[in-house]
Amino acid sequence: MKKLITLLFAVLAINPVVFGQRSPITVKQSVTRHGPEKGSLLIIGGNVGSQRDIWDKFTALAGGKEKAVVVVVTTAGGDSAAYDQKGVEEVKRQTGIRNVTLFHTNDLKEANSEKFIAPLQKATAVYFQGGRQWRIADSYLNTLSHQAFIDVLNRGGVIAGSSAGASILGSFLWRGDTKGAQLLVGDHTQGLGFLKFSAIDQHLLVRNRQFDLVNFIRSAPDFIGIGLDEATAVLVQGDSLQVLGRSVAAIYDYQTIISSENKHVVNGSEDFTASSGPFFFLRAGQKYDLSKRQVVKEKRVTTAAAGKP
Repeated sequence: MKKLITLLFAVLAINPVVFGQRSPITVKQSVTRHGPEKGSLLIIGGNVGSQRDIWDKFTALAGGKEKAVVVVVTTAGGDSAAYDQKGVEEVKRQTGIRNVTLFHTNDLKEANSEKFIAPLQKATAVYFQGGRQWRIADSYLNTLSHQAFIDVLNRGGVIAGSSAGASILGSFLWRGDTKGAQLLVGDHTQGLGFLKFSAIDQHLLVRNRQFDLVNFIRSAPDFIGIGLDEATAVLVQGDSLQVLGRSVAAIYDYQTIISSENKHVVNGSEDFTASSGPFFFLRAGQKYDLSKRQVVKEKRVTTAAAGKP
């Protein structure tokens, strides 16, 4: 029964018209398995601080300090975040970008209005702040704002999110219950779906969450699970994923979970990109192919290739 319920939630999480009272967004057949066809996703595990590689990547993807137009979505922070410019000032301070605008509502009608989405129509980047991810779903799901977020990607822009702002970028809304983040599958299960067939967790090691996604992915084989530690991010372009930051990202894949193989030896040596457990970690610089569900092997530079005697 638990598996059936989880799979039902998975269907709800990727169906943009299941809540028929809202204006549906435009959904097209995709050539990618999980990632966006255009643009970039920068998904951050929370508490990014001054992690330079993450902020520098965001700045570059947004178009550079002089040309970037950034919209900071503060809705996850609740009503008090409607006029709180701290997030806007933080983005300016960390990136040097001057054109940064606060974007906030908890009203579906407002989110579904042409006037409200005007800042998004010129944006090169969107940044979702942390808080509670269900507030973002309640405010924007399947509205004109939701479509305008997608349009930023379609123009080649970047959508980033940290903590709750990371989880909302997936299709299944992990920890989306209004009663608390300790409930993994709750009363809100539909994310914004920029990363298709996915569930995203954050604050992974700091809050000892590394095993929480295992049973969900076991019950939903088409989904990919991504867990992010703090000050750590994954950059997703198409179906290519790369890790940035100071800690690790965890990958949860059905085949990895059910595999009974305990030895991973390639050409006589241990393959440290494989796992005999239900998930595996990737560190900064490592890449993963979301379509093939494979770690991209790092090329080893020999002394001769490096030009050394």
